[in-house]
Amino acid sequence: MGSLPSRSVHLVVTSPPYPMIEMWDAVFAAQDATIGAALGKNDGWSAFRTMHAVLDRVWTEVHRVLVDGGIACINIGDATRTIRDDFALYPNHARVLTALLKLGFTPLPAILWRKQTNAPNKFMGSGMLPTGAYVTLEHEYVLIVRKGSRREFLSGQAKSRRRGSSFFWEERNTWYSDVWFDLKGATQKLSRRNARDRSGAFPLELPYRLISMFSVKGETVLDPFAGTGTTTLAAAATARNSVGYEIDPNLAALVGDGMKSIVRVANARIDERLETHAAFVTDRFEAKGRFGYRNAHYGFPVVTRQEVELLLDRLVGVDVDVEDAVSFRCRYSGKPQAEHVRDWTWFFEENGGRSRKRSADTPRKRRGEEMVQLDLLGSIDR
Repeated sequence: MGSLPSRSVHLVVTSPPYPMIEMWDAVFAAQDATIGAALGKNDGWSAFRTMHAVLDRVWTEVHRVLVDGGIACINIGDATRTIRDDFALYPNHARVLTALLKLGFTPLPAILWRKQTNAPNKFMGSGMLPTGAYVTLEHEYVLIVRKGSRREFLSGQAKSRRRGSSFFWEERNTWYSDVWFDLKGATQKLSRRNARDRSGAFPLELPYRLISMFSVKGETVLDPFAGTGTTTLAAAATARNSVGYEIDPNLAALVGDGMKSIVRVANARIDERLETHAAFVTDRFEAKGRFGYRNAHYGFPVVTRQEVELLLDRLVGVDVDVEDAVSFRCRYSGKPQAEHVRDWTWFFEENGGRSRKRSADTPRKRRGEEMVQLDLLGSIDR
């Protein structure tokens, strides 16, 4: 990542190869021959340590390129493996967190991503007999760390961009939970010739949430283990710039494949969010009556003042250039989606609803403030 200037990235969202998961053995061994030698000798713990030494070089670069106050979100799972008939847990999340702390990162509360298995057997080892059965490993970690102190948004432009990047109150209550039950992980079969057989990519919703939670529109998101480009696609869907790195050249073109459908996928997710919020408003009104504030762009009610300037930018188009690297430019409308701008007069009328609870006035557009069409860049480099 030497081409990236120091303090040029606002957020890192990534999932590295997991040490001691067999599908990644060859990837690690290609970086350090002693790893293959250790595995050949059935020395699992030596291989574990050396695999993490490979990852440590990446975490050092992550610390360098992040801005002060920037956040890194690292999806990592522990590994279970039997070597010489000895079953053991290899605690990847603890080892990665230790490395991040040594670099000076501040740890923040992590997220447990609960990935239930569909297998009927929830144990390993001796079946129904104590004490040799083992619990099934059905979760991964999203480690969240910050470089330095909390970021500040001081200029009027920075504050305005931050307000426009807000999310719904009800989304916050789900996204900022420390356990995510609703995301399903699945091993992906790769169809392109010369690409490896499988990818451990996380679902698009995972980086979509993290990018929405920990960055502002127009900022830069980095994935140092780009793989099939899921973080890059999520950055495009959330109106962020992005940079990714991938050592397997055969995977780069897969990002281009994903970009061909990202306009449809991104806008469908935005429609889902807006429709879900409209349903939430109706349900909450039925239960508790009138509440909160009016969003300046869509006109619908929102619970807090911080949601008043929320705008979900519709992705208009993507221009993709696939050569030695994948680069692309995304264009956004900068205007609210007309089909979601509805008449909410009934909600705000003082005498028109079931509740007489006072609602706030619609905020007036600031003088000279225009909705700007975003024009953002992304790339995947080898």
